[in-house]
Amino acid sequence: MSDPTELGDLEVRLGWRFVERDRLVRALTHSSYSHEHPTTPSNEALAFLGDAVLGLVVAELVWERFPGEGPGPLTTRRAEVVSAKSLARWAARLDLGAWLRLGRGEEQGGGRTKESVLATALEAVVGALYLDGALEPVRRLVARLVEP
Repeated sequence: MSDPTELGDLEVRLGWRFVERDRLVRALTHSSYSHEHPTTPSNEALAFLGDAVLGLVVAELVWERFPGEGPGPLTTRRAEVVSAKSLARWAARLDLGAWLRLGRGEEQGGGRTKESVLATALEAVVGALYLDGALEPVRRLVARLVEP
């Protein structure tokens, strides 16, 4: 999946058509692929940004859903929602693994289904989504993915 024109189905799943599809391609690029293609940046920096954006959007969501709770319980709820296990489950629901660009070793090692790879990819996609469309498309995506 290195052709940005093939991303239409994923954009439908995400609920956002990217203005700059290269952002989405980068979000789908695992570090193992980057190591094999040295001029290709990985998704790690986008995952860093996406982690922070997810933290904000999920904090906002739990604050709205549980208005009477204090910071301790809200922090616990937020942590549960943004855990690697939850993020990997969301990534699987989006079939994100099918779109990942992986190096040969990661591909052979089952990287498309690994929790850590999927969670990082989802964070990177959120980072790319934020850069491309700001908070609103991230809010819509998270609202769809978070289980009640």
